[in-house]
Amino acid sequence: MSKQVITINRTYGSNGRLIGKALSERLNIPFYDKELIELVSQECNIPAKELEKVDEKRANQWHLPLKEAMQMEPQYHFRPMNDVLFDAQSTVIRDLAEKEDCIIVGRCADYVLQEKKNCHRVFIYAPFDYRVQTVIRRLDRNETSAKRLVKKMDKERRYYYEYFTDRKWMDMNHYDLCIDSSKFSETAILDILEALYLK
Repeated sequence: MSKQVITINRTYGSNGRLIGKALSERLNIPFYDKELIELVSQECNIPAKELEKVDEKRANQWHLPLKEAMQMEPQYHFRPMNDVLFDAQSTVIRDLAEKEDCIIVGRCADYVLQEKKNCHRVFIYAPFDYRVQTVIRRLDRNETSAKRLVKKMDKERRYYYEYFTDRKWMDMNHYDLCIDSSKFSETAILDILEALYLK
């Protein structure tokens, strides 16, 4: 039987990662977010700290990070580490989707797995002010700082997604289910996502 995968894209502060983690615990299936960096690090023999610098970020077209020691290795020469990570991460995502049911947050996983039949593509979002308040509570920031961070992270995620997929990040037509996390309790959202998984 084909393995089932739930991919979750999310706006910053909408609690998409926390919801994905809670769903994995409820369904007792693996959860991948930052964990993918460690898997790529092991697979490609690249230090995880080098990959973390470019995680979910597109390359700067005006600057190749040649000052970084890893970038001078022959296999990566003149190729942004962002592209190296995206390609390696895509391979890892496809391998995981073939061998186990799982939940994958971000990393353009919905696009990488676009040919997979049992892939449920979810987008979690919330109004800007709601997300700002979430960041204030979560990171103990003042309102001005929280607003800047939400805008910055959304911009980075949008640029990353659109750079690697040639799709619009917030085009709801690419997703099977879009949920405004400000409108439901976490339990209600988990109930909805569990029903999607079990259908």
